[in-house]
Amino acid sequence: MFKFNKTIISCAVTGGVHTPSMSPYLPITPKQIEDSAVEAHAAGAAVVHLHARLDDGRPTADPAVYGQFVPGIRARCDAVVNITTGGAPGMTMDERLAAARAMSPDMVSLNMGSINFGFHLMAGKKKDWQYDWEERFLLESKSKYSVNSFQVLEDIVTELGAEGVVFECECYDVGHLYNLKYLRDQGIIRGPMMVQFIFGFLGGVGVHPSHLEHFYETAERLFGDDYYMSVLAAGRQQMAFGTASACRGGGVRVGLEDALYIRKGELAKSNAEQVNLIGEILDKLNIKLASSTDVREAFNMRPRIGVAA
Repeated sequence: MFKFNKTIISCAVTGGVHTPSMSPYLPITPKQIEDSAVEAHAAGAAVVHLHARLDDGRPTADPAVYGQFVPGIRARCDAVVNITTGGAPGMTMDERLAAARAMSPDMVSLNMGSINFGFHLMAGKKKDWQYDWEERFLLESKSKYSVNSFQVLEDIVTELGAEGVVFECECYDVGHLYNLKYLRDQGIIRGPMMVQFIFGFLGGVGVHPSHLEHFYETAERLFGDDYYMSVLAAGRQQMAFGTASACRGGGVRVGLEDALYIRKGELAKSNAEQVNLIGEILDKLNIKLASSTDVREAFNMRPRIGVAA
């Protein structure tokens, strides 16, 4: 891993999996997403990872919806804007890329392989639904999967990379690290790379400390000093795994996309609350946090755009 000596906090603001009935604090409207991203940045998140939703909470890839909050985020703070290319189950490739094409983000997330992405078990944990689409949406994930063939990966990196976009390379299994190595060896993607180790989603690797160690050792062997590790653990292990990453010199991703709770039995009331908690933990460990400027310099990002004079 390259010598950065600071921890990058990324905040995944709303995602495309959790539904409105699961938490009244999940940002839904463009104004809520914008405000939550700005608050998370003020709390210490250098990067904000963004999805969009319709007024009833359904995930959407409509660039017009992104256009209602991305410019506002850029005008109100200098957070690194990271837009999903994963979208939500069932979206076509053009839908998945629509927002990234329209919004000219600093960074995009990119799943490094095709996976079964099942969150149907969540449907059994709730009985009262605010909207009729929610339970059906969750159950349908049992029969869907995320398509990220080598051709898809090459096409996305080639198109968006030509625009100067940096990639957050999301790895749900060790094989995804080797997929990324293939892209790097072929000259399709270039470093320094942000590599997100992801744990705890059904269809990917589970949440266990030995898996984190194996991911780290494999990435060190494959990429040397040409990458930066960040860690995302879904659910209750969010803070523990993030702290372990930071102690290794890596980054941490928090946010309501990945975990709705701040502690056992208590819903997080905002993304900023999660950012503040991980920030407090790292401060007690004397671990310095990276600013958005630090991130832009470390990954050779293009100059900021869309900022009001």
